[in-house]
Amino acid sequence: MMVVAGLLVAIIWFWHASMSARERANAAAREACERLQLVMLDGTVAIMRLWLKRDETGRLRIERTYGFEYTDDGYRRLRGFVVMLGPHLCSVGLAAAGRVG
Repeated sequence: MMVVAGLLVAIIWFWHASMSARERANAAAREACERLQLVMLDGTVAIMRLWLKRDETGRLRIERTYGFEYTDDGYRRLRGFVVMLGPHLCSVGLAAAGRVG
């Protein structure tokens, strides 16, 4: 019974941490697009990669990479990404040029 309860708590923790990281990634993507006068398409990020990685203190964290699309001219769909390490924003990247398709 304790194993099942522990597993349930772990699943709830993972879900909550994932939703929190996704919200932070959405905010970072929106802010980057607004700052550069770009339009974020679809209004949300999508998980692309989930991996374990150590932070600068050596603590094992979940690294999540989210992708999103934006436009600079109203026609081209360009890709961007946000990398989160645990609850912390690591980087936001935007494509220099190219088409999604």
